[in-house]
Amino acid sequence: MLNWKTKEKIIKNILLFFAFSSILFLTGIIIVLFKEGAPIFSKVGILEFLFTSDWYPTYDPPGYGIFNLLSGSIVVTIGAMVIAVPFGVASAIHIAYILPKKFKNIVKPTIEMLAGVPSVIYGLFGMKILGPFLREVFGLPTGLTALNAMIMLGIMALPTIVSLAEDAITAVPQNFRDASLALGANRLETMFRVILPTASSGIVTAVILGMGRAIGETMTVLMVAGGASLFPSNILKPVRPMTATIAAEMGEAPVGSEHYQALFGIAIILFLITLIFNIFADFAQQRFKKKVSGE
Repeated sequence: MLNWKTKEKIIKNILLFFAFSSILFLTGIIIVLFKEGAPIFSKVGILEFLFTSDWYPTYDPPGYGIFNLLSGSIVVTIGAMVIAVPFGVASAIHIAYILPKKFKNIVKPTIEMLAGVPSVIYGLFGMKILGPFLREVFGLPTGLTALNAMIMLGIMALPTIVSLAEDAITAVPQNFRDASLALGANRLETMFRVILPTASSGIVTAVILGMGRAIGETMTVLMVAGGASLFPSNILKPVRPMTATIAAEMGEAPVGSEHYQALFGIAIILFLITLIFNIFADFAQQRFKKKVSGE
């Protein structure tokens, strides 16, 4: 029979193993990513790869400029945030500060469940319901446009923003609220002048992670964005974000070819963008913790 100290040591070692396994897997992914994708930068050049718009990987000579693809990802992500941030933060405020607790225990888990809906389901909704609606409303030849992708990604980012922003608002100490009310402020003034400024770093974290969720989405944008590698000058026209390009073309690119390497090059750019988002989110989270704790 093992004593409690032995059991504790075994559990500690198991948890340590899983922690290091996660780091090992991430390191392996990064190594493969740069091993397969880095050669394209020596053949094309990083500036030409990023800032030219000629994405013609099967032409002779081929073109490997991702500017239109990168612009499509950025425009669609910004549009998604324009939709998701107001609704998400307003919903978080309502859930945390206004909604009765008995309803809060129903509403918040329901919103969080939306994060578990497969992205292909959102894609089907965008194709079959939202696409025809946009086509009829705006008189378009197709409803599979940047606007469609913005709306769907905005909906998909909502659970992340609502959940994390609500946690940040709820984490503001009760004595902050009590002090504000004791000084004569009403609930609305307390919310906008005390609670939201205190929780602002946590809300920024929620928004940044929501952006990471949107810019990394693949299946939905592949289905609803239209698939045209054009500069997104009009949100009512089709676009082709970077993730959709990887998903659409990886299966037809010969392993080791320049096309194959270029797709991994796109993945490297996506990885770096997401990494930057996560660094800023971590920084904002640390600021929030210090603000709440009074350090």
